[in-house]
Amino acid sequence: MNIEDLKNTLPETAKDIQLNLSTVLSQEGAPDLTIKQIAGIALAVSYTTRNKTLIQAILDASKPYLNEAEIQAAQSSAAIMGMNNIYYRFIHLVGDSTFSSIPAKLRMNVMSNPGIDKVSFELNSLAVSAINGCGMCMEAHTKTLLKHDVSPLAIQSSIRIAAVLNAVSVSLEMV
Repeated sequence: MNIEDLKNTLPETAKDIQLNLSTVLSQEGAPDLTIKQIAGIALAVSYTTRNKTLIQAILDASKPYLNEAEIQAAQSSAAIMGMNNIYYRFIHLVGDSTFSSIPAKLRMNVMSNPGIDKVSFELNSLAVSAINGCGMCMEAHTKTLLKHDVSPLAIQSSIRIAAVLNAVSVSLEMV
């Protein structure tokens, strides 16, 4: 399934989502991101939504731009953030500093060796963290990206991709 087919699958009530979908998956609609970064973010977010239709459409659309290592990195960011976002959201929301002083004791080796460049993996992880609603992780990834001279516009673009693809996933559940 291609992106146009995916858009046509969405219900009439998701007209704005249809319009936004094509936009955010382009360099014009995702300023300061490369097409590889857009594809990687979109794929990581798609895996995070767990919507098989969305995953397949984004995977098909991403294959011209991403190699196998980049596809695996998108999967890795969805997987590791699936763990980290739950843990660190708890640490953040529980409001008891006792828990933040206890070592996490969770393996996170992929964070230091994701198989792709640090900035791209951080963008993927930020977008996934937005979907999973982990403020602590979003803050950490944003700080890292800013330290690597990633523009605020690129950071916003990654979140816009996450927001629209999440809405696509929700809308697909309506059909």
